[in-house]
Amino acid sequence: MRGGPADAERRQRWGRLFEELDSNKDGRVDMHELRQGLARLGGGDPDRDAQQGLLPEDDADPDSGLDLEEFTQYLQEREQRLLLLFHSLDHNQDGHIDVSEIQQSFRALGISISLEQAERILHSIDRDGTMTIDWQEWRDHFLLHSLENVEDVLYFWKHSTVLDIGESLTVPDEFSEQEKLTGTWWRQLVAGAVAGAVSRTGTAPLDRLKVFMQVHASKTNRLNILGGLRSMVREGGVRSLWRGNGINVLKIAPESAIKFMAYEQIKRAIRGQQETLHVQERFVAGSLAGATAQTIIYPMEVLKTRLTLRRTGQYKGLLDCAWRILEQEGPRAFYRGYLPNVLGIIPYAGIDLAVYETLKNQWLQQYSHDSADPGILVLLACGTISSTCGQIASYPLALVRTRMQAQASVEGAPQLSMLGLLRHILSQEGVPGLYRGIAPNFMKVIPAVSISYVVYENMKQALGVTSR
Repeated sequence: MRGGPADAERRQRWGRLFEELDSNKDGRVDMHELRQGLARLGGGDPDRDAQQGLLPEDDADPDSGLDLEEFTQYLQEREQRLLLLFHSLDHNQDGHIDVSEIQQSFRALGISISLEQAERILHSIDRDGTMTIDWQEWRDHFLLHSLENVEDVLYFWKHSTVLDIGESLTVPDEFSEQEKLTGTWWRQLVAGAVAGAVSRTGTAPLDRLKVFMQVHASKTNRLNILGGLRSMVREGGVRSLWRGNGINVLKIAPESAIKFMAYEQIKRAIRGQQETLHVQERFVAGSLAGATAQTIIYPMEVLKTRLTLRRTGQYKGLLDCAWRILEQEGPRAFYRGYLPNVLGIIPYAGIDLAVYETLKNQWLQQYSHDSADPGILVLLACGTISSTCGQIASYPLALVRTRMQAQASVEGAPQLSMLGLLRHILSQEGVPGLYRGIAPNFMKVIPAVSISYVVYENMKQALGVTSR
């Protein structure tokens, strides 16, 4: 190809682009000029793109910029990757991407967009008014953006129209190849872990109250929120409201790491030769990854419940609690309640994801006429509502799990199986008995979401991670 007419045309085009970006005419295009050029060409977030892939990774001094030869080599590699991306989205291989193919690409990731929204995306790239995107339009639009695979293209479009795929709490974050190469992925995981730790600590009294009411509330004692708080403070003082929080924070890191690694492996096995996973496949992969993580760290869940419910002086600490359980009840005690815990992942993840998608798409259909950006308040509201619906669906299984974990430590409590305990609760207390403690659980949702978001955003900034 080198030396042919097509190659000569490309080099002329790259030369013109180089001259346009080289505003100070010093024969080099530096980072500042790239940022200015992207802003002038309507390229979204120039700071993020300029820092993530616009300059070659082996460039010793990024501030010195690129000369024409280096710039040409970089664009040649970019065009090769963009051509592969174009063909993967051109489903009927007719050389054009039309509105239906844009909708189909979003649908593959579970995003339902209207014809009007797909046309708006197409118009932003289509320059000749044909209502299709040909290779030249695609190339010129995305040439200076750091897009590595089909998922990154869809994420870029999602960012441009501010659509969100709303992954459930059991499905780990998606990371692009660029994020994996640059180390952004682990910074985001660390930011999420710190946000989770602060959020759990801030809402620990409500979490302990929930567990306390799940195990001790009944028709006879009519234990309510104020009564439960008074009882805990009377028994152990204000500090007792944070019992069990230490191990609750401690298990964040191993659970997140195991879930992430398992998700990547399961995704790879499901995907095969496919470029992307459909939303149903993501749900399956995320649920299996969540089950894998829960299987490995489940003894910590049992210890958390026992430490949360402990009386003053009952245990000296975490290790003493673990040793006493092992000595008095045997190793099987560390997996009491495991079955309802794993079964609870499916309704929670499925309903959380379905409700979030429904709310998001409903908002987009009704209110996105002027702008598709719902703003952070709408996104947090959708996430909070979907999470609450997921909790309602899976709460009976969570309550049964907690009671099974605590059975041996509660005097007079029957030692029952999952089905036996469900029958016992329904016969003694009816359906309301399956929802003991759900009020403090709801009360902690909004503060937990708010704290997590604020801490996560600040941690990302501190670790040098820019938002999409």
